[in-house]
Amino acid sequence: MNEEALAAPAVSMDRLARVYIKIRDARSQLTREYEDKDAALKEQQSGVANAMKDQMLALGVKSAGTTHGTVALKVKTRYYAQDWDAMYRFIHDNDAGFLLEKRIAQTNMSDFMEQNPGRIPPGLNTMSETEVSVTRPRK
Repeated sequence: MNEEALAAPAVSMDRLARVYIKIRDARSQLTREYEDKDAALKEQQSGVANAMKDQMLALGVKSAGTTHGTVALKVKTRYYAQDWDAMYRFIHDNDAGFLLEKRIAQTNMSDFMEQNPGRIPPGLNTMSETEVSVTRPRK
């Protein structure tokens, strides 16, 4: 190592940790303020949407044109499995793998890889990052 690498850093680790926590706290405060304001706006918007829906249902229409835009009723359907074993069998029996979303459960894959070293699924890519974690001292 050269002498520069052994010299004391320009800013101490203690000061960097203090600044890091101060920034994290400020970001958390901004997030809380944003979430509170956003929740209030979402509640107001939901009330307005319900009023429009009530009027449209009373009129028996599915859409209405206004000077500010077209208001339309849409039906959104979500699907849930109550019995995953039965769902997996159905998907297998009907060659319907396309019914599942294509993403890997991160914790489950990590556990599998730890328990099965050397058994790597074909086409699996990994990405690891080293992150900094700063915790406050315990009082």
